[in-house]
Amino acid sequence: MSINSVDRALDVIILLHEVGREMGVSEIAEKLDTYKSTIHRTLASLEGKGFVKQNPDTEKYWLGMKLFAIGMEIGNKLPIKEMIKPYCDALHKEFGEVVNASVLDLTNADNPQGIIIYKSFDATQLLIVNPPEGAGSPIYGSSVGKCLLAFNDIDLEQFKHIPLKKYTDKTIDNWDDLAKNIEEVKNNGYAVDDEELEIGLTCIGAPILDKNNKAIAAISLSGPTQRMKSGDFDYKIKRVQEVAREISKQFQ
Repeated sequence: MSINSVDRALDVIILLHEVGREMGVSEIAEKLDTYKSTIHRTLASLEGKGFVKQNPDTEKYWLGMKLFAIGMEIGNKLPIKEMIKPYCDALHKEFGEVVNASVLDLTNADNPQGIIIYKSFDATQLLIVNPPEGAGSPIYGSSVGKCLLAFNDIDLEQFKHIPLKKYTDKTIDNWDDLAKNIEEVKNNGYAVDDEELEIGLTCIGAPILDKNNKAIAAISLSGPTQRMKSGDFDYKIKRVQEVAREISKQFQ
């Protein structure tokens, strides 16, 4: 038997997540076909527990940090992380470079990201030790982000209102060029971040696919450009793809 107040609170959280932006009381009430006074009380309760947060400037609501904290805690225990971990560690050991595993985060329509769920590296490595697990990176500049876009049939039109920050001279800074790059990623089966987020840093990414060939995650091998682009660069690409395919078998 369902409890109306609990159902309503969950409906509000799910609606905010699906819409992907701040919403006001009236809009939420209309979408859920509920009285404004009822939604107002529900939001007050959710805000009191940290599940939503009101923007004092717009008076609209968005998902709160409590959900983020819970999500991170769940993420630390997800089977996907445990299944990916040994493969990432083996790839890191093979090349001595940093290996990341990331998932797609579209909860904020104005800031789509790839979120790191696992990182394999040596404490002595100075390059890319940060960002840590749980941090995000721009989907348009990172190799994992491009893979997550390419292998999820994401319509880039929904993001074209977002200006693309130019981190380096090599950063793709318009959506039309990104669309072309994403097509290349689809055709090649891998993506490269060629100093697009940081000069001196090159990353190779490949998707982890489910039984429907959708990317549930992506892995990357990252290191100093001079080392990454040595004579075995093509072999590194091949190995990242092979490892991604091996992981994919666990989800198919």
